Amino acid sequence: MMKTKKFFKIAVLLLVAFLFIWTFVFLYQKSQPEEVIYEIVTPEVADLEKTTVATGKIEPRDEVLIKPQISGIIAEVYKEAGEHVKAGEVIAKVKVIPELGQLNSAESRLRLAEISARQAETDFSRLKQLYDEQLISREEYEKAEVSVKQAREELLTAKDNLQIVKEGISQSNASFSSTLIRSTIDGLILDVPIKVGNSVIMSNTFNDGTTIATVANMNDLIFRGKIDETEVGRIHEGMSVKLTIGALQNLAFDAVLEYISPKGVEENGANLFEIKAAVNAPDSVVIRSGYSANAEIVLERLKQTLAIPEGSVEFSGDSTFVYLLTAEQPQQFRRQQIEVGMSDGIKIAVKGGITANDRIRGNKVSD
Repeated sequence: MMKTKKFFKIAVLLLVAFLFIWTFVFLYQKSQPEEVIYEIVTPEVADLEKTTVATGKIEPRDEVLIKPQISGIIAEVYKEAGEHVKAGEVIAKVKVIPELGQLNSAESRLRLAEISARQAETDFSRLKQLYDEQLISREEYEKAEVSVKQAREELLTAKDNLQIVKEGISQSNASFSSTLIRSTIDGLILDVPIKVGNSVIMSNTFNDGTTIATVANMNDLIFRGKIDETEVGRIHEGMSVKLTIGALQNLAFDAVLEYISPKGVEENGANLFEIKAAVNAPDSVVIRSGYSANAEIVLERLKQTLAIPEGSVEFSGDSTFVYLLTAEQPQQFRRQQIEVGMSDGIKIAVKGGITANDRIRGNKVSD
């Protein structure tokens, strides 16, 4: 019995000693700094480009609003949006609604012209007979002839005037009818905002007039967008632009910057400048007016320059540093000041401080 108690006491003491030693070892290990493993990168010779992206839309360079030359009501519409038209082709027809005062004046003028013409014809017939009988001079006859010709011309003019007031067209100028609304350019009809029965008015000093149709040359497109004031000073006309259109996801188009606005516009706290670029798209691709697009412009380009990942650079005030590998097991590094240049957002150019053979601390990979 005594031996059993003694054995049990020894076992407890050994267990306590073991727990004490294990705790000491565990706390010691936890107090030691953990080794951090970093990715090692080497400088490489690469081409770098710093770009900016302007958002905007694709639109035709020339977009013409077709307006009537007279006021009235749409009688017929011959074309609809999406159709191609030639210059001079009829898009719609306007029926004139005569103004009462003008109508009364035209009718009165015609009645007076008819009276004058009848009287002139009677006088001329009588004087011609007298001239044939040599009872009056040739001078009197010629005066009568001129008078009757004037009366006839006034009658025709009065008839044309009444027809124009009533219908907007006369027989003598039917080929130049202002009731037929024609396209002024070759192109694609983008919009026909009117329909039969709509009232339309001609443009004048006080209003722009009713738009009958919008026609554009879709073979000559431009990109219109905006760029921030911090970057506008780094671009110039003639620069190459790469366009991507949201509706045509797998395609990119070349364009040439041709306009930079001299005046900025404030939008949402930012000062933006309008830009335009001529689009060079193949005929096989259908680009619609109003497509949203992004224009990528190269602001700065470096060829075959020494570059490293920008994430491996430490920025401290106006100075920049990297950490050079000096030992591998365990990893040890030396802080090295470097001179950097342009960054493309992923890699940064190195002007001095390291060589292509140096090994540099990159991102942390494990603990």
